[in-house]
Amino acid sequence: MLCYFRNRPFLLLTVLASLTGGLVSCSQYSTKPISKGYHNLTAHFNAYVIARDQINSAEQLLFKTRQENYNQLLPILLPVDSTLAEPVKPQLDDAIKKASLIPERHQNSKWLDNAYVLIGRARMLKQDLPNAIEVFKYVNTKGTDENDKHEALVGLMRAYVEAGDYPNALNVAEYLRTQPLNKANTRDFYLTKAYLHERKGEYATAAGILDATFPALKKGEATARLHLIAGQLYDLIGQPQKAYAHYQWVLKSHPSYDQSFYANLYAIQSNGLTGDQKRVAQSAETFENMLNDRKNADLKDKIYYTMGLLEARNGRIDKAINFYSRSIQEAGANTSQVPYTYLEMGRLYFEKKADYVKAKVYYDSAMALLPPQSPDYAAIQVRKKTLDEFVQYQTTIRTDDSLIHLAQMSPAALDKLVDNVITQREKEDQAQAALAQQIIDRASGGNVSTVAGATNSNLPPNERWVLYNPVALSQGRQDFTARWGNRPLEDNWRRSNKEASEAIANASSPLNGASAANAVNPNPPLQQPDATNASASSALNETVASRKAQKDALFAQIPFSKEAQLAANQRIENALYKLGKLYKFQLDQPADAIQTFEQLLTRYPNTLQKPEVYYLLHLSNEQLAKASIWKDKLLSEYPNTSYSRLVGRAVAQTTDSEAQAQKVYADIYDLYKANNVTEALARAENALSLFAGTQLEDKLALLRVILVGRVQGIDAYRQAMNEFVRDYPGSKLLPRVKEMQAAADQPTAKRK
Repeated sequence: MLCYFRNRPFLLLTVLASLTGGLVSCSQYSTKPISKGYHNLTAHFNAYVIARDQINSAEQLLFKTRQENYNQLLPILLPVDSTLAEPVKPQLDDAIKKASLIPERHQNSKWLDNAYVLIGRARMLKQDLPNAIEVFKYVNTKGTDENDKHEALVGLMRAYVEAGDYPNALNVAEYLRTQPLNKANTRDFYLTKAYLHERKGEYATAAGILDATFPALKKGEATARLHLIAGQLYDLIGQPQKAYAHYQWVLKSHPSYDQSFYANLYAIQSNGLTGDQKRVAQSAETFENMLNDRKNADLKDKIYYTMGLLEARNGRIDKAINFYSRSIQEAGANTSQVPYTYLEMGRLYFEKKADYVKAKVYYDSAMALLPPQSPDYAAIQVRKKTLDEFVQYQTTIRTDDSLIHLAQMSPAALDKLVDNVITQREKEDQAQAALAQQIIDRASGGNVSTVAGATNSNLPPNERWVLYNPVALSQGRQDFTARWGNRPLEDNWRRSNKEASEAIANASSPLNGASAANAVNPNPPLQQPDATNASASSALNETVASRKAQKDALFAQIPFSKEAQLAANQRIENALYKLGKLYKFQLDQPADAIQTFEQLLTRYPNTLQKPEVYYLLHLSNEQLAKASIWKDKLLSEYPNTSYSRLVGRAVAQTTDSEAQAQKVYADIYDLYKANNVTEALARAENALSLFAGTQLEDKLALLRVILVGRVQGIDAYRQAMNEFVRDYPGSKLLPRVKEMQAAADQPTAKRK
């Protein structure tokens, strides 16, 4: 070949010139066909295909390794999470690097827009949402291919959803709805829009959009998952027939084993809601088959949980609780189902049995294990707080009542009672110690225990659970004794603020101030004990000291003095008041509220909360459609309180009432300007009762607030403003009152 060119120098020069011109024309800014063809080819195979395959592979891996919580509504699209994406982060970074070669070296390539879309997708998967949004916006603004621009807009909508910016996501969706999308963009648009509405809690819209998407989807695990979600959505909006149909479609879409398992469980639940008795009757056989299937050995807790749900929906509460308990027993090491089972048990005790003490126990257990990202976590936390307060108030009432009763007993009877309590406690402690020793003996003997489940005694001692590890137990006992001494078995033994009353103890207990021997014989013969007697004497002294410490602790809690009894009664009064409000507002139990408030008035007729209690009794009886005397008592005994104005507020007022209110207001205001504030306040108090419900009521109430400040001082002024905020939340004067509150809270030197 070289000889050929040597013999033809002119031809050689021609070829070299052509090659040089071709290379010059391959500039990335050239629009010549050869240049564009070169850059299209290079950009496609050297950058775009590699980056696309890496991102697709990362998405497939994230889908394959996803952790589904089937106790909650599954997300239509897997939410982006930088932590979960950590294993594929190098892959995504390399994809961004490869895709970035196209805008750097191949500006005239037709793959430029596609490269930016890939960069946006990769950044979104890394949860780098601000940069992803900017990239997608750039494609929509600068892109040349309409399909690529639509793909970028779908990505932009997804990024807005992940960022929680739903208004902007809806704006993008509304624009895309009017565009002619190709099949791939239509599919992705529908899925993203359904995901948006699901995130917003608009389940009916999300389910409808999913239904429109399924014809464009191929059978497979991803499609089976979407059918499962559609079934969940229809269950949530009360359409179990449609939900059941989607659960059946799951089984036809090549699902994973977990998907088919939960589809069967959800289908049974939907049958329970449809009222199809034939299918409901078949569910018992289905449950039996599922429980006997060896593949479901680690899923029995889910099966029993579903059985409990069906029983609860059919009103068989006790059977439901039994199944829930069985579900917890079958959970084993996998506790993912357990918090939701505790939650359902708590709901049954709360809503069906009104057993708030037991409900609190189950809510406590549920909250200890429930993931904080659960959708209803905040609502459950609020209910748990209500139950905590309920148990606290009940415990306060019961405990202080019992202590006051003990204080009224004779010293001899009280001392005998306390001795019996301590003896009973010692028996219980001995029984617990014997059980613990039994567990230790079985564990150290190498046997598999059947008490509280199988032990791990076959493991080395340092790997055993502490209760099955005698070495750890012995060491722990020694460490405890070295630090705290030989403490008696009692609750709250670490408290350092126990008040000891030696006078009460000496008057109540024959053991104080003398040993057990001296209590029998004041002058026992002195003798040198042998080793055995010394050991027995030491043990006896230790027992006596332990009982004395326990008695002192119990006596210290009893309110013998008038001051202590007054404090105990104050705690009971406050607890009854708060418990009644809890029944009325948080628990919606007006009958229990009435009983609690009436008990409060009976025991403490001079309570400072009487006007509000009258008002709440009136509301509670009104809620039960019962006639009562509380409204009349409130109006007659406390006519000038805000509660009287609330119950006296008329539904409508006549024109004459409005005109009369205007005149009365003007008269009171004239008195105020004339500095006759005492008379003005008295008239304002009376006018508020007479003209409740008029358009001038809040204005009159504000004038009263100002007058209270002038006549009664700063504390009454603050209270009056608080009452205004509470009684007139919709008033146009509210901002002014809040400004007045802020000014009242400033230091005196700064006030005008």
